[in-house]
Amino acid sequence: MDDSEPRPLPPELRSLFADGGRGRTLAGGLPEGAVVWPDPTYVQYRTYQRPAFWLSEAPASGALWSRLRAEHPRSGLWPVLLEESVQPWSAGQVAPEAAAEIDNYHVGAFMAEVWADWIDRAAEEQVTMLDPFGGYCPGPADPAPLRGDPDEVADWYAGTLAAQGMPVGLAAVDRGADALAVMGWQGALHHNEWNVPLSAVVRSWEDRFGARLVCMGFNTLELSVAGPPATAEHALHLAAEHWAFCPDAIIQGAGCLEDYADQIRDRHTWSFWWD
Repeated sequence: MDDSEPRPLPPELRSLFADGGRGRTLAGGLPEGAVVWPDPTYVQYRTYQRPAFWLSEAPASGALWSRLRAEHPRSGLWPVLLEESVQPWSAGQVAPEAAAEIDNYHVGAFMAEVWADWIDRAAEEQVTMLDPFGGYCPGPADPAPLRGDPDEVADWYAGTLAAQGMPVGLAAVDRGADALAVMGWQGALHHNEWNVPLSAVVRSWEDRFGARLVCMGFNTLELSVAGPPATAEHALHLAAEHWAFCPDAIIQGAGCLEDYADQIRDRHTWSFWWD
């Protein structure tokens, strides 16, 4: 059989799916790797019936990421580059959640809750960081026109990041944004103790800005963006949304929404990190 011909998933990959991966196929094979189970001492009070994701042993190339991304409609497996400097991936220090939980969250409501909670605790001088909105949450920003194919932009960014030498993880998800929850990423734990609402936000960015989840780190996320904001006003509105998603990017980074908005205007990559 030709290596490029789609074949049924091997047993270890089928084990990632609740339905056993029936009808899923993958062409071209995979490098050496293994499934990762959540460490039961890390995910307290929970029992998982299947692995959280598959992890390659060696660093993945951008070409491999792109091929796996292209096969996602058939395989149901979304690739994510995994930065490893202080990373708990192979140790299973992850807390997976079901993708179905993401449907319970509305981006606007999540944003408003984060905004109100922070305003209640912030000193008056801190609120100026959120000018011109201040104590008023503006809600999600309008969509932006795509300037390229979202998958092609994702392939480009994956190629850039893969040059750093990172393994690839595979998550059994219908869309890339869901990998945050399904893989049990815990990078924003100090900001939001549950990763499911963050998956809901990334889903919305997929729809509104052609965003794609490309890479996860210990406390970082890297997204490609096919439709970044083109005007200062639109970028400022989106900056408020990014602040609710990842306050540290502004509080310990740009310093204020207006400066951060300048950074993301016309930019095809979004990088987030949490303290």
